[in-house]
Amino acid sequence: MNNVDGDVTSPTKRSPRKWLLTQNSQLRKEGIFNWTLPAFAVKLPDGSNFNVCPQAGACADLCYARVGAYRFKNVRAAHIRNLLLCRDSPEEWEKRMTEELGHRRYVNKWIRLHDSGDFYSDAYLLAWMRIMKASPEVRFYCYTKEISRFQRLVKQDAPDNFLWCYSLGGREDHLIDLAHERHADVFPDIEPLIAAGYSDQTESDLLAVLSESPLVGIPANRIPHLLKRQGSETFGSLQRARDEKIAAKKMRSEKVLETVH
Repeated sequence: MNNVDGDVTSPTKRSPRKWLLTQNSQLRKEGIFNWTLPAFAVKLPDGSNFNVCPQAGACADLCYARVGAYRFKNVRAAHIRNLLLCRDSPEEWEKRMTEELGHRRYVNKWIRLHDSGDFYSDAYLLAWMRIMKASPEVRFYCYTKEISRFQRLVKQDAPDNFLWCYSLGGREDHLIDLAHERHADVFPDIEPLIAAGYSDQTESDLLAVLSESPLVGIPANRIPHLLKRQGSETFGSLQRARDEKIAAKKMRSEKVLETVH
C-alpha cells in the first residue's frame, strides 16, 4: 500500500484477539471451553485475601489446582486477572463475556464454568445466569459446592442451556439429597468408585451432567502426596468425618456451658 508521499507502507496488523474463555489440555480434547478462577483462598496483588470457594471443606486440602496448576506462575496470574475483572468490574466483564459468546466459534459448544474456583457470590451467579440466557446457542455446565446458593437462585429459574453437578467435599454436603440429586465424589481409584455404585466420568467430563446415573465418580489426580493424604477415603467421606468432629466439639462446648450455668 502506498501513502500520499509514494512510500510503501505495510498493511496494518491486527493484534491477536484476547479471549476470556480458554481451553485447558484436558477439555481441549473434547472441544470444551472453560472459564476459570483461582482456587480457594488467594492473595491478590494489593495484599488482600479473597476466598473464591466459600463452601470448600475437605476438598481444599486435596485441590489439584492449588498444588498442581499453581506451580506455574503464569497460570495463577491469569486466574487472578479473571477474578479481578469479574469481581471489580462486573458490568464490563458481563458485557465482554456476552459479546464473546456471540462469536461463531461457540455455537453448539459446551462451556465449563470453573475448572477451579466457584460461584463466590449471589451477584456473580446471577450475572452468569443472565449471560447464559443471552447466549441460547451455547451450552454451560459446572461442578459446584455452593449448594444453598443454587437452591435459592438457580433451581427455580435455571436457564435452559445450563446443567450442574453438586460436588462433595464441601461444608454444605449435608444439604444434598445423595440418593436423588446429581453429585460427584472423588475416589482414590476406579475400583472403589465402581464398588460404591458411582458411574465413572473419566471418558468425558460431560458425563458429570449427561450420564444416566446421578452418582458421578471421579478418580483422583495421580499426584503422589495428595493420594497419600487422601488414602482410601473419598472427598465426601472426609467431609463427613470433618462434620462429625465439628458437631462433637460443638456438643462438648454446649455441655460445658450448661454445667457453668
